[in-house]
Amino acid sequence: MAKIKALYAMVFIKKNYFCGTILKTNDMAKKNAQQTDNLQELESALTRTERFIEENQKPITYAVGAVIILVIAFLGINRFYLQPRQDEANTQMFMAQNYFERDSFNLAINGDGNYLGFLDIIDDYGMTKAANLAKYYTGISYLHLGQYEDAIDYLKSFKTKDLLLGPIAEGAKGDARLELGDAQAALKHYRKAYQMNDNELTSPLYMMKAAKVLESQNDLNGALALYREIKEKYPETIEGQEADKYIARVEIRLG
Repeated sequence: MAKIKALYAMVFIKKNYFCGTILKTNDMAKKNAQQTDNLQELESALTRTERFIEENQKPITYAVGAVIILVIAFLGINRFYLQPRQDEANTQMFMAQNYFERDSFNLAINGDGNYLGFLDIIDDYGMTKAANLAKYYTGISYLHLGQYEDAIDYLKSFKTKDLLLGPIAEGAKGDARLELGDAQAALKHYRKAYQMNDNELTSPLYMMKAAKVLESQNDLNGALALYREIKEKYPETIEGQEADKYIARVEIRLG
C-alpha cells in the first residue's frame, strides 16, 4: 500500500507539473500572439496614415503653406502696421488724457481743434489698444457729463483684463444704470465689479454701493451682511471705517 501511495503521489506531482507547464506555455503563446496582433495593428495604422498622406499630399501641402502664410502675415501686420499705429495713437491721445485728468471732459472726448479727442482716436486708430482704452475714457467722460446711455455703450465696448480698470469700468456701468433709475441692473454691475478682483481699492467701494442699493430696496439683511463683510475684510479702508454707522442704521431699522 505504501508503494501504491508513493506511486500515486509521483503521478500527481508529474501531472500537476505537466499541466502547469502547459498552462504557462499557453499563457506565453497568448502574450506572443497579442503582441503580434498589436504590432500588426500599429503597422496597419502606419500604412493607412502613409496612404492618406500620399493620397492627400497636395491638399496637406497647401494647408500647411496657408498656415505659414497666415502666421507670417499676422506677424508682419503686427510689427509693420499695428505697432506703429499704436505708437502714433498713444502720442495723439496724450492731450485727451490730459484734459480728462483736468475734468475737461468735453475737450477730452471731442478734442480742441489742435489735438485729437478720444472719439477721434477710436475712429482713426480702431484696431489699436489705444483705441480700446479711449473707449474706457469716453465712457467715464460721458458718465461725468450725465450722458448715461452713451457712457454705457462705450464702457460695454471696452475690453480689458486689467485688474483695476476691469472692476472700475463695470462699476461705472452700475453708476450709469443707477442714474437711469434701474437699481436692479446697477446692483448686478456692482456685484460683478467687486467679485472680479479682490483688492482694497475697488472691492470695498463697490460692495458699499451694492449694500446701499440693497438697503434702498429694503433688503436689509442683504445690506447688513455686506456692511459687516466690508468692516471685517477691509477695516483699513474708508468704507471699512464707515461701515459701523451703516450697520447701526440697518440694525435700528430691523428692530
